[in-house]
Amino acid sequence: MHVALLSAEFPPRWGGMGSTVYHLSSSLANRGHRVTVITRNSGGKTPRMEGVRVLKVPWARIPMAFTRSYGRWALRALEKLHYEDPVDVVHVHCPMISWSDAQFERCASKVAPVVSSMHGTWLGERDGLLLAAEQGEPAVWGNPNDMAIRYMAGRYARYEESAIRKSAVVVPNSKATRTDLEQRYSAPVEWVCEVIHWGIDTDMFVPLHRDSEDAMHRFHELRGRYGATADSNFLLAVGRLAARKGHGMLLRAFAKVVSEAPDSHLVIVGRGNLRRKLARMAGGLGVSDRVWFEPGMDFEEIAEMYRIADLIVYPSYYEGQGLIPLEAMASGTPVATVDHGPLPEMVDASVGALFELGDADSMAETILSEISSKEALLSKGATGRKRVLDRFSLEGNADDFLSVYERAINGPKPQGTIHSVKRTP
Repeated sequence: MHVALLSAEFPPRWGGMGSTVYHLSSSLANRGHRVTVITRNSGGKTPRMEGVRVLKVPWARIPMAFTRSYGRWALRALEKLHYEDPVDVVHVHCPMISWSDAQFERCASKVAPVVSSMHGTWLGERDGLLLAAEQGEPAVWGNPNDMAIRYMAGRYARYEESAIRKSAVVVPNSKATRTDLEQRYSAPVEWVCEVIHWGIDTDMFVPLHRDSEDAMHRFHELRGRYGATADSNFLLAVGRLAARKGHGMLLRAFAKVVSEAPDSHLVIVGRGNLRRKLARMAGGLGVSDRVWFEPGMDFEEIAEMYRIADLIVYPSYYEGQGLIPLEAMASGTPVATVDHGPLPEMVDASVGALFELGDADSMAETILSEISSKEALLSKGATGRKRVLDRFSLEGNADDFLSVYERAINGPKPQGTIHSVKRTP
């Protein structure tokens, strides 16, 4: 089978979508399928992958509008590819590609049936930003991309509507995303494939080998870099420094944690334009000597950080799925996250804890409860690792999507109409 994957993100441009498409394409190629990825030309060196061809196309560097320009160039490249090497199925990764009804129809008639993966929705992103603003996150509207989402999400939602209406199969990445599609678009359930959660690399993200002298030496070395000992409470947050990720709320909660557990340390790993504002906020809260910001790390470095942490805190206001909790769980580290959206589909009391969305007191109380017992943390970490191996593996993703591809190729195309998108705030 020749599978064409259209994704606006692909290494060296990572992010959740880029990571999932990278691993899926590799897994499909390892099973003997031909894979072509059509992505944005963003410079940098793309990793060489056996059996995977990567085509890079132009795009307009304009917030939101890039999804349209990339979509047009991607469709042209796809048609040329199909002429030279026939494609069996096209896997489109939404919402970062915006095709109209006519473009989906053109792809289906001239190339191959379309499977659309929904990694969340623009309207959901907008709601997350509005909630972040309500909760006092710093500089919510200081990012041009976020401003574009605020005012243009309703307009671009119509392209998600097209994906739902014109794809052979639609695949939401969580039950929360499926509910989002059903409620915002009144999408008939029978048009939506079973949810396929994305998995993560369980060979890269592995628990700390506590019986290894070298591993434990590295454990002490890394924790010492941030002023922490083996007995300290070491918290880690990973994610882009953007308003909807909730780092401002995390800092407010962490100040409450330090007041009761002074030997606590927080490292926030992520790129973004909020670093200075968050650093000033930490200073204003009196915890700047306990908070460190790392601007970016490669996967191996992040994997090490997961392994040395006692608890991962993930306070995001909106996610389509969210891979960071799974990476942490695969690393044998418990997760404290919000009781909202897709996060409870992965995290519960057996592998971590949930706190109330947008409530710093609830977050602080949850963190303090979790770090009160190192033994309980180790037990939850082991359970989390097993959960990821059982339910969120890359191999499972490849098998699930191959089944979906067969369904798209052999099954009848959905017919009918869809109700108008609900674009009210």
